[in-house]
Amino acid sequence: MKKNIVLFSLFILPIVAYLFFASGVHNFTHLPTVTESIPDLNNWKNNKGEQFSLEDKITVLVFPGTQILYNKGDAFNLNQKIYEKVMGFKDFQLICIAPIGTEEQTVDLKEELGRISDMSKWNYVFASPEEIKNYYSQLNLIGQLDENLRTPNVFIIDKERNLRGRKGNNKKGEPEYKEGYNSISAADLHNEMGDDIKIILAQYRLALKKNSADRKK
Repeated sequence: MKKNIVLFSLFILPIVAYLFFASGVHNFTHLPTVTESIPDLNNWKNNKGEQFSLEDKITVLVFPGTQILYNKGDAFNLNQKIYEKVMGFKDFQLICIAPIGTEEQTVDLKEELGRISDMSKWNYVFASPEEIKNYYSQLNLIGQLDENLRTPNVFIIDKERNLRGRKGNNKKGEPEYKEGYNSISAADLHNEMGDDIKIILAQYRLALKKNSADRKK
């Protein structure tokens, strides 16, 4: 019993305390599931022929559309406010589902971002317009893709392929619903998505610490 208390104090309390004070108004809490078990990434590949999966990864999912360079401000915001802060976590990845034909744009953008960041966990996979529309429809979201197959919203996917966000009442008792985070708004990414992705990361770290403590009993 005493050993368990010591382990809890050393490993779990500091993480909980950090999340509580770091996350501002939206304090440490469970982040609701908006859509359960979204589809995996089929057989879509990047421009090197590599495939990726959402399984067992914490994923930021992006639909950049056909005008990737025109909307590169979204990518710079996401890079600075979210990606740079969490890309060091082992199980994190960022996946952009882009239309076939945008490959050169993605290479140019990654080269630009690569001057300020390690882009090894920022990946593009390519699909046809119909495949992208069909996949997005299975996310069961209110927001829709525009005529260029883009949404400025980016999404948090957990290791079980659940799309996570805010749903129900907030701490003030007011109705709240947030299925994605607006990459046009640096404030939305920094204040709200930053808080929420910390919650996801903390949940998995707490589970890992608990499993480790259980094995040592």
